[in-house]
Amino acid sequence: MAGMAAAFLLVLLLPTVVVLSMDAAAAHSGGGFGFEATLTHVDARGGYTKAELLSRAVARSRARVTALQSLAAAKAADAITAARILLRFSEGEYLMDVGIGTPPRYFTAMVDTGSDLIWTQCAPCLLCVEQPTPYFEPAKSPSYVTLACSSPMCQALYSPMCFQNVCVYQAFYGDSASTAGVLANEKFTFGTNTTRVTVPRVTFGCGNMNAGTLFNSSGMVGFGRGPLSLVSQLGSHRFSYCLTSFMSPATSRLYFGAYATLNSTNTSSSGPVQSTPFIVNPALPTMYFLNMTGISVADELLPIDPSVFAINDTDGTGGVAIDSGTSFTFLAQPAYAMLQEAFVAWVGLPRANATATDTFDTCFKWPPPPRRMVTLPELVLHFDGADMKLPLENYMAIDGGTGNLCLAMLPSNDGSLIGSFQQQNFRVLYDLENSLLSFVPAPCSLI
Repeated sequence: MAGMAAAFLLVLLLPTVVVLSMDAAAAHSGGGFGFEATLTHVDARGGYTKAELLSRAVARSRARVTALQSLAAAKAADAITAARILLRFSEGEYLMDVGIGTPPRYFTAMVDTGSDLIWTQCAPCLLCVEQPTPYFEPAKSPSYVTLACSSPMCQALYSPMCFQNVCVYQAFYGDSASTAGVLANEKFTFGTNTTRVTVPRVTFGCGNMNAGTLFNSSGMVGFGRGPLSLVSQLGSHRFSYCLTSFMSPATSRLYFGAYATLNSTNTSSSGPVQSTPFIVNPALPTMYFLNMTGISVADELLPIDPSVFAINDTDGTGGVAIDSGTSFTFLAQPAYAMLQEAFVAWVGLPRANATATDTFDTCFKWPPPPRRMVTLPELVLHFDGADMKLPLENYMAIDGGTGNLCLAMLPSNDGSLIGSFQQQNFRVLYDLENSLLSFVPAPCSLI
């Protein structure tokens, strides 16, 4: 790792911290600080076909899962390696607008429930990555202040460094990208016009040497469980989102603080709100792990050994996490194999031969023969105290490249991740104060 800093183009992607002063809180019907934000999918403005959307999302998901599988072991090795993998893992699926500085200049940032980092690219840039908005210019903002090396926020970095008493970060991700810059306090603005709030002091990463790709964004806002995330630092320990249909052009919604509630969701035809507790994985404390207890296909519980979904106490591998930054659900191989077997037996259509270039692993030739009726089984994910009954569009997809009907889930060699495709048209609430994940089906395009 020592020669890597010289070999890599030092990039912009840095860890951050947020501090909210008491006079910045915005009231929501007397309920305290909060805001709403619009979420846009990273590929929404790319003009991609449906086939391209699916293949791009699967490629990002595979890369994210690969990084996650390496992260627990790396954290036990050294901080630089862990930070490198974590930043590779932090490629989100949804973008939100944030205002930085005085006056606020707006940037798009990836929302990531799997990391704690907040960062953006800054000018002057010795080397910067292409982004849809101009780089942030701290020299034009009177509220910008760099952080000292002794500050608690600096010490919260994976591998803090110091130059002339200014806190410096350096991190690597992937095989050809890295980031370097300074930590600073700055004024941040969040929310839509009707819920806009300004936080006078947010510790964020200001990157001046950057390489890699930002997926149509200008940085990152981490919503993880760790001390550096937006959720932890603003002190409003709850947020929710409602993700519209994957193929729909409609934007999704994010709710933070006092706005994060399921009370206004119309559940008359979709059943009651269900809740399941978060569990902690000491090796990956930032992520939102759940106690998954099983999977049912057509009302039949698959005979999956409970240990398949358990966290390995020795090294932190395994387990099941919910993650907005992974498009498709990945199931540990033994669970996926049983799910695949159940679907093949139930659907009864000829199975398409899977190749290395296929988007999904379990596909059926489509359309069916003339006068052949096909009934697809219901799919339910079971958690401790809650059952997530997935709508058909949340687990079946037409592969636009082949025209085949596919199970929109993938196998994993390690743990399991519940991706955003399976969460579409659910209102999902993360309640950190009570350590609960709650969800209910909802027409997200109408909320």
